[in-house]
Amino acid sequence: MKRTRISLMALLILAVVSCAPKKKKDDTLKVEVYETSESGNKLTRITEFTEVDSAAVIKILPEKTFQTITGFGGSFTESSAYLLNKLSKKNRDTILQAYFAEDGARYSLTRTHIASCDFSLSNYTYAPVVDDMELKSFNIEEDRDDLIPMIKDAQAISKDGFNIIASPWSSPPWMKDNKAYVGGKLLPEYYDTFALYFSKYLDAYKAEGINIWGLTPVNEPHGNGNNWESMHFTPAEETDFVQNHLGPKLETVGFGDVNILGYDQNRKGINEWVDEMYKDEASSKYFDGLAIHWYESTYDYFPEELQYAHDKAPNKYLIETEGCVDSEIPKWQDDAWYWQKEATDWGWDWASDEDKHLHPKYSPVNRYARDIIGCLNNWVDGWVDWNMVLDRQGGPNWFENWCVAPVIVDPDADEVYFTPLYYTMAHFSKYIRPGAEVIDIENADKDLMVTAAKNPDNSIAIVIFNEGKQFKNFTLALGDKTVKVKISGQAIQTIMIPTKTK
Repeated sequence: MKRTRISLMALLILAVVSCAPKKKKDDTLKVEVYETSESGNKLTRITEFTEVDSAAVIKILPEKTFQTITGFGGSFTESSAYLLNKLSKKNRDTILQAYFAEDGARYSLTRTHIASCDFSLSNYTYAPVVDDMELKSFNIEEDRDDLIPMIKDAQAISKDGFNIIASPWSSPPWMKDNKAYVGGKLLPEYYDTFALYFSKYLDAYKAEGINIWGLTPVNEPHGNGNNWESMHFTPAEETDFVQNHLGPKLETVGFGDVNILGYDQNRKGINEWVDEMYKDEASSKYFDGLAIHWYESTYDYFPEELQYAHDKAPNKYLIETEGCVDSEIPKWQDDAWYWQKEATDWGWDWASDEDKHLHPKYSPVNRYARDIIGCLNNWVDGWVDWNMVLDRQGGPNWFENWCVAPVIVDPDADEVYFTPLYYTMAHFSKYIRPGAEVIDIENADKDLMVTAAKNPDNSIAIVIFNEGKQFKNFTLALGDKTVKVKISGQAIQTIMIPTKTK
């Protein structure tokens, strides 16, 4: 009888429990939303959204992954470093913190120039003595006042550190057929000496506590119209130089782990370059990837060419090493200009008739956001801006080749202006970290550009760009969890899913 009472009691308890109301499952996706917009948001945290009955769905599909991210950032140039040294210590620190600190843009991939470039104060080389084949005259004294201190100060600020890609605009002039900084070709009899020049550079910077992560054999091997420092290579010539001279030299002297990125110019030329670079095992051995620029169009990011490069060498890097708003004097403290289609580039005036359509006037923010998202959705794993800091003229630049940087300064008045381009870059660099994997999405709203990446800590960053003038509503979905979001007209949003939703 005792056992029967216990059984009846158990049944009674079970019946009561089964009749109790079940806890409702929380199907809300927890997110943090940051927006930069024409209306004035600057990486502003958005916490309130208007409820809508119907909205396009953007599905995040983390199970399908693509390339691994190398990083995002900008370039250390002599011009930028010189300007920082003309500012007060407070403003100099403010800028470096904004780029490299944990509460700043957290730049993780950068670039610098080997000897002089257009954004130097003058022409200079590290090996000035003609026919010094052993490079006994090699020195980096020109970099000690400005460039090296900027890099070292950034290193001290950056918690996670950053990688540096270094590029020469030219060999020492005496190694070239025209004996000049501008134009000309590297003479074959100097191939070994130029390879030694790279190893000397790596040694000298290492002695300063600056390790170089990657190299390109030369910036823009097709040249730049013979305007500023340049040196021409054909795909076959550069491949010969890397395969038989630079690669073996770096391997021999202990720099074999430095990544060599070929090409380093515009995307329409990708196919012929990767065909030569990756022609066979011998030619591709020392190439770790491809470096590209964006200057061939103000709106087209050339997805077919990017796909071709990836298909040719799926396991090698594909990095955008330079892009900027060129041929413009910066608009001082005028945020609105950066959202308007009033900027031009060299192609507006100088492109051939057949390519003129690639260079309409454009909005600087739109160009950056479109290009970076387009690149990420087509296998590019790193994206590096050009100068970090320029003055109100768009320099200093010895050739007077004025450009725009995300941060503009007036050194005479000790004033600093963070343009909307700074916040545009930060939407990527701050939230998509090295080692992140680009993941798949399904986007039902074709007026929105979207990309997404899963970080090493399992947080997910989604960057959305609304180029239209009107706000848009959408539903973001991850698995069975959703959240309704509103993005302003002319706006970029980064939506963070802090940890993987279970």
